[in-house]
Amino acid sequence: MDASLRDEAVGLMRDLVRVDTSNPPGRETPAAHVVKAYLEANGVACELVARDPDRANLIARLPGTGDGPSLAFLGHTDVVPADAQDWTHPPFDAHLDDAGYVWGRGTCDMKNELATRCVALAQLARTGFRPKGDLLLISQADEEDGTDEVGMPWLLAERPDLRCDYAIDEGGGARLELADGRVVYTLQVGEKATLPATITALGEAGHASIPTLGRNAVPLLAELIGRLAAHRTERRLVPAIRGMVEALGVDPDQGLDRVAAEVGALHPAFATEIDALLGITIAPTLLTGSSARNVLPGRASVGVDCRILPGDTEADLERELALALGDGIPYEVVLDQGITGGTESPLSTPLHDAIRTAVEAHEPGAVLVPQLSTGFTDAAFVRQAFGTVAYGFWPLTVTPLDVYEAGIHNRDERIHVDDLGVAVAMHIRIAETLLA
Repeated sequence: MDASLRDEAVGLMRDLVRVDTSNPPGRETPAAHVVKAYLEANGVACELVARDPDRANLIARLPGTGDGPSLAFLGHTDVVPADAQDWTHPPFDAHLDDAGYVWGRGTCDMKNELATRCVALAQLARTGFRPKGDLLLISQADEEDGTDEVGMPWLLAERPDLRCDYAIDEGGGARLELADGRVVYTLQVGEKATLPATITALGEAGHASIPTLGRNAVPLLAELIGRLAAHRTERRLVPAIRGMVEALGVDPDQGLDRVAAEVGALHPAFATEIDALLGITIAPTLLTGSSARNVLPGRASVGVDCRILPGDTEADLERELALALGDGIPYEVVLDQGITGGTESPLSTPLHDAIRTAVEAHEPGAVLVPQLSTGFTDAAFVRQAFGTVAYGFWPLTVTPLDVYEAGIHNRDERIHVDDLGVAVAMHIRIAETLLA
């Protein structure tokens, strides 16, 4: 780790954190100008591309010779809102404490990653690195909300010249010490897809003063929700999770209950997620009943957050919902929108090799383990638009994982400065390995 590059990245991240880009409403353009000023001062050409002048995306490019693959560093500038009264230090002050932690909204998601990728790009430009293929940095708006069509999907449709062979985005990179003493780093190679649904119990309306007059849909819905909560969906191993299981030294061809138990026993992080990575998840979250307290509703609904595996279809979810809801209570199911996300990149690629090389150089003996995200990142749009091999990787080696995860979308988000130094070094090595 080069301390001067670490400090450069910390300074840039703090400048970015001080720009309040809470989404909604976003207003990411001032943050894009911070990145632009920094990169241009280091000899990297930049441009701002915006559908909304207040919500600009930034594109920077280190041109290649055309003799090799291209690589894009990705990083969104928007953050989720923060309520200052809940924080130890104001969320947009970028406070640096005596222990080496920078506190603030975006220090983990993901102005930390954006800053280190900018510094890696700047350092490569300063040292005269000439890649065989273009090295890009895309700093996009509107990742956290995505409803205004000003961020990555719009940008990729507007600018087909951003097509790239490989990309690195958020997610992955956590250093985990396993129960058996091994050290692994995670690599996010894809994500589950969202496919939300609304389930409505069908009853008969009536006056609430005589509850037996109608067939109140609310208790019916409560029974349906209980069935959803008790249902266990079909399990299967998608390629990324098979790769994860194999990398961890667990037999993927034994029963999946045993697979889940053995993987979960290796580290609490795996124990938390493994069940969700083996099948469809169904989580009731939103309730709608009567519009008046004195009316027994004939219809009561629950909004359900459903996440499906790559390769799953609407029919697969509908089958699981039918199995869960069973018979005896009339209901209807509406899928509220199409499938979003659910993309997966292959494991055996030159980018995978370059990241593994960087991990091994930093910590000999450490193993790179693929994983899927239960959530969603903009890497999905790059895969869908261009067929890009996109991974999530940002090495987290100093900040405890529980501190890091507790701060994301929550109060007291913070990151240790040395994590930024390690990340800069690894991103430089990855680019040099892949593009030289």
